[in-house]
Formats: sequence, structure tokens, C-alpha cells
Amino acid sequence: MRTPIMAGNWKMVKTEAEAVDFTKKLVPLVKDIKDRQVIIFPNFTCLSKVCDITCPTNIGLGGQNLHWEDQGAFTGEVSAKMLKGVGCKFVLIGHSERRQYFGETDETVNKKLLKALAEKLSPVVCVGETLTQREAGKTMKVVETQIKGAIKGIATEDWDNIIIAYEPVWAIGTGKTATPEQAQEVHAAIRKMLPKEVAEKTRILYGGSVKPENVKALMTQPDIDGGLVGGASLKVDSFEQLIKF
Repeated sequence: MRTPIMAGNWKMVKTEAEAVDFTKKLVPLVKDIKDRQVIIFPNFTCLSKVCDITCPTNIGLGGQNLHWEDQGAFTGEVSAKMLKGVGCKFVLIGHSERRQYFGETDETVNKKLLKALAEKLSPVVCVGETLTQREAGKTMKVVETQIKGAIKGIATEDWDNIIIAYEPVWAIGTGKTATPEQAQEVHAAIRKMLPKEVAEKTRILYGGSVKPENVKALMTQPDIDGGLVGGASLKVDSFEQLIKF
């Protein structure tokens, strides 16, 4: 019912030449895949050249962030129209690193989500708790607050294009991973937090040190619909293994 997604978030890694080399190697490895969706999120400087390679393929392209305004005096920001102009169909919104290091809030996540939908970009909305919050037993409360803040004012018909990513902050880049059972517990709770009419069809990804060694166990969970992958998406062989779990 829900097509799995394996998405690679390259973060601030890869020069243009490195991104082009990676993408050229990836395309033939996944060209016959039809039962799941592959998306990559290069850094902004690589998007145009990567799009030249992925445009005619089954690999989706996304930006790592966007601003909610179309244009203006916002030095260092990128608009939805700019992303679309270089071939993006997806965009990450509210990644934990944006929240932690760059002041992203539930309010700005909501503004960005509304703009992405207005411009026909499919947003991947990220939510998740810190280690302190988990140890204090606040995981569900934190995630629910983030979900409700993000989806404020979203119309039912917009949910066809929305993807949620649960990324426990304590498991990102640390080598720690939520157990499949821990991840499933939160994914199931998130599904219950969504509007009833869209809950079952909305795809919810897990992001938190997903790697070839644990991807199968995670993907057997009923409410985990794919992965938002960081480090393991930076090498062609490991990303291929994740895609072909």
C-alpha cells in the first residue's frame, strides 16, 4: 500500500565533481528498481549537475532546505522556485541539524511546509527527540508537538505529497541506532497523531544511523516505510545495499 522510500541526505559533503561521479555510478545500479522510491538530497551547489544525470532516471532529487519567501534580502537562503528551477521535486524540512544549529522552530517548519506544498514540492518533514528528552520520557510529547506545529493549516488533499521522517537526534551520526522495536513504537505513535483520513497512506521514514547491517530489521516493522540516510548514503556500495534491502 505504501511504496518504500530510501533517501540519501548528503548534508555538507561532496564537491560538484564528487557528486557527479557518485550519481553516474548509482544510476545503472538502481535503474531496474520499480517497487521502491530512491531520492537523493545533494548540497545546493551540486543540484544542477546532478539533475542533468538523474532527470531521465528513477532517482528523485531534493533540496536540503528552503525559505518560505519567493525572494528577498535573505542572504544564504534558497527559495522553492530556485529548487524547482534546478530540477528538485522534494525538499527536506526541519532536519534536526537545522533545528539544533540554525534556529529552526516548529513555526518556521510550518511556513516552509506550506510554501513547499504551494510550489508542488514534496516535503520530507523531520521530527525527533534528543537523548535528554528520551531519557526524561518525553519522546512522544516532543514528537507530537513537532508534528502538530508542522502540519498546522494543511489541507487533506496536500497529504498525498507529504512524507514524515522520524529521526531520533541521539542516533544521528553517533553510531547509535534505535532498536527496530523502539523505532516502530514511535512510528506507530506518529501515525496515530496524523489526521485519520490520511494516516494509513502517509509514508514515515526512519532516520538515525541507518546502515546495511540494520536496514532489513528496520524495514520489517509495519509502520517504517523507508529510511532517511546520512553517512551510509555517501558511498555507492552501501547506498545500493540500503536501496535493495
